[in-house]
Amino acid sequence: MSSLPHAQISARLVDWHAQHQRLLPWREARAGHRDPYAVWVSEIMLQQTRVETVIDYFNHWMTRFPDVEALAAADLQTVLKAWEGLGYYARARNLHKAAQQIVTHHGGQLPADRSALLALPGIGEYTVGAILSIAFNQPEPILDGNVKRVLARLFDIDQPINEPATLRKLWEMARSVVESAPTGMAGDCNEGLMELGATVCTPQNPRCLICPLLDVCAAARIGKQAERPILPRRKQTPHYDVAAGVIWAGEPFRSKLLLAQRPSDGMLGGLWEFPGGKLEPHDADLPACLRREIAEELAIEIEVHDLLTTIRHAYTHFRITLHTFHARHIAGEPQTLGCQAWRWVEMTELSAFPLPVTDQKIAAALNEARLSLQLPSQ
Repeated sequence: MSSLPHAQISARLVDWHAQHQRLLPWREARAGHRDPYAVWVSEIMLQQTRVETVIDYFNHWMTRFPDVEALAAADLQTVLKAWEGLGYYARARNLHKAAQQIVTHHGGQLPADRSALLALPGIGEYTVGAILSIAFNQPEPILDGNVKRVLARLFDIDQPINEPATLRKLWEMARSVVESAPTGMAGDCNEGLMELGATVCTPQNPRCLICPLLDVCAAARIGKQAERPILPRRKQTPHYDVAAGVIWAGEPFRSKLLLAQRPSDGMLGGLWEFPGGKLEPHDADLPACLRREIAEELAIEIEVHDLLTTIRHAYTHFRITLHTFHARHIAGEPQTLGCQAWRWVEMTELSAFPLPVTDQKIAAALNEARLSLQLPSQ
């Protein structure tokens, strides 16, 4: 365990952060004195997403939805379109839903109260700590991946990082550190912890020689910093073959095509896609899979034609190879059996719909194919 009192650790973090923090668009004011809405949006965007990716999304978002009222008043499809490409779309849906609740129950202002914040959709213990400390300067702890790593090394935690007992211990340590911060510096202390993990105490090749806490890091003292934190054994990632269809109402590229909206409460909820589904053992081949999926999802009959493109994509817990075929509608009126909505659209309308990354690639392949055939856009 580190022998340095938590108050001294906190003071060092605050001093180091003042000199080394990165200039980022959500840091226009000093930590502890920021717009709660901007803190909330940035922290939700930064969950499982790299800072470099978030910057442009954050700037666009704050221009499009400058405050809670603007977000609450927006149509969900507009919100999802602004989020398009960031992934984990439940984050956007929860931001929208929470904004509406904040307008209804809190006068359009994020509450500076733990229980009130936790009652909002998509806000958990980490986000509460970030909002309360970075926006309101309350000494509330945070525990994201960066902070877990810093604390596991600083205090040489030799147990798997995500075990319940270890997490409880880490939360206690995080609380002790922020509660020991200099008066009025809770936000700086927490942000310093996160920044240290992001830029110095990195997962691979930590830059220990420039760390402000090197002399009191228990893991570094015994040469174990590369072995901390102890991570759970990674499970083998399953792979699935998936068939999707660009279903034309008539002649390809000269008629409308069919989009389906995913159910709002599931993965990629509310986004639009070229419909299809996973290859099952009883499917004779990918075209048979596509015909079955379209019948089950939309209650229509299709004729499957040539392969348009094959896309490989990795999600958090599984990987897919997406085989996309041209297809033609033969019979039946589409129904919402396995989707939330459907729509016949022109190719030129695709950019107006919020699409998952894979379907954006299908749209790009479609446009490329149209250009190669020297067909005019409709």
